[in-house]
Amino acid sequence: MTLAVDPSVAPAVSVQDAVLATCRAAKVASRPLRVATRATKDAALQAIADALEAATDRIVAANEQDLARGRAQGTDEHLLDRLALSPERIAAIAGAVREVAALPDPVGEVVRGSTLPNGLRLRQLRVPMGVLGVVYEARPNVTVDVAVLALKSGNAVVLRGGSAAMSSNTVLVEVVRGALESAGLPADAVTSIDEHGRDGVGVLLTARGLVDLLVPRGGADLIQRVVREATVPVIETGVGNCHVYVDASANLARAVDVVLNAKTSRPSVCNAAETVLVHSALAADFLPTLLSALHAAGVVLHADERSLAAARVADVPAQAVTDEDWAAEFHGLEIAVGVVDSVEEAVEHIGRWTSAHTEAVLATDIRVTDYFCAAVDSAVVAVNASTRFTDGGEFGLGAEVGISTQKLHARGPMGLAELTTTTWQVLGDGHVRV
Repeated sequence: MTLAVDPSVAPAVSVQDAVLATCRAAKVASRPLRVATRATKDAALQAIADALEAATDRIVAANEQDLARGRAQGTDEHLLDRLALSPERIAAIAGAVREVAALPDPVGEVVRGSTLPNGLRLRQLRVPMGVLGVVYEARPNVTVDVAVLALKSGNAVVLRGGSAAMSSNTVLVEVVRGALESAGLPADAVTSIDEHGRDGVGVLLTARGLVDLLVPRGGADLIQRVVREATVPVIETGVGNCHVYVDASANLARAVDVVLNAKTSRPSVCNAAETVLVHSALAADFLPTLLSALHAAGVVLHADERSLAAARVADVPAQAVTDEDWAAEFHGLEIAVGVVDSVEEAVEHIGRWTSAHTEAVLATDIRVTDYFCAAVDSAVVAVNASTRFTDGGEFGLGAEVGISTQKLHARGPMGLAELTTTTWQVLGDGHVRV
């Protein structure tokens, strides 16, 4: 006996089939992007900026749903801050989109070239990657940042922004896709697999041949899952256990302000300082002042033995530091504090605990700053400046996909050039190899 099938009921589509279909659509959309002119891409970005501003009320309403859900689930305040979108933040995001539109197009840039003795002309040119997969958490602004950087560099992108920002990201992707269509580019250049959850991420990680590069942006657990499971090439980003070393030669009048800025200006972000190391020559006088200033700013202190002594002098509370504290990315108003006897000891400590994101040295002795810059192996090294400057916008890149903490292909803030690869062109005139 044959059972009748109701043709009005569509068969269920598996997560794997749905995500792979999204990746295939992105692959198709990447082809016209590859040959799109700068004028076409810039017009699309301007359309996106205008559309974001026009949709501000809709975006804020969707974001309120995410925030309400987060509060109900007991989400930490620093994570809610990362999640929040206001009219002011949306206006800033739209402004950043226009800044990216104004940047030079990296596609077609000649990296190097030469003419061989046999007359062959060689050129190495920047070209788009193709399809990017970006996995991130609770940061709806990243949805727009990544989309516009991908588009400007000629790439399509498949986004997975996490359940915490589901409502916000759904609206943002819809707004971006609508703007792309209005500008004559395929909407599938920007797609999302948020609805498919963690299982969808697993499919994306193994979509080799459809996705050309994966960039995870978020906490250590997310990044390690992507690195562990992916068969698509991955660039690791983001985890920020950043250090500030205050040398005996530091300008102490400015050092407190720099440390406070690095820790407290926005403690939830990856370029916030998590450890401050102070030269022992400053332990008696300067360190109590620094600890008092941190305490007054609401920072919880995790201190080594000599720093605990300075905290007692300053009459501020502190707790004994642990290895977990040295390794921590606190994401909040907490900091580990240590005393070292030399710049070499500071570098040794950093080498043991760093996530290779950003380290800063405060010193006027050029021998100290030169040694620190040469010896520290991180994506960014700052001299007499806050770690908070490690940012694509601050570096003049317009925005960033993430801060790469690895060494292959890209390191530091990933802007437009870092989303390209290269092609060699060999230009001849009937040449044959002998």
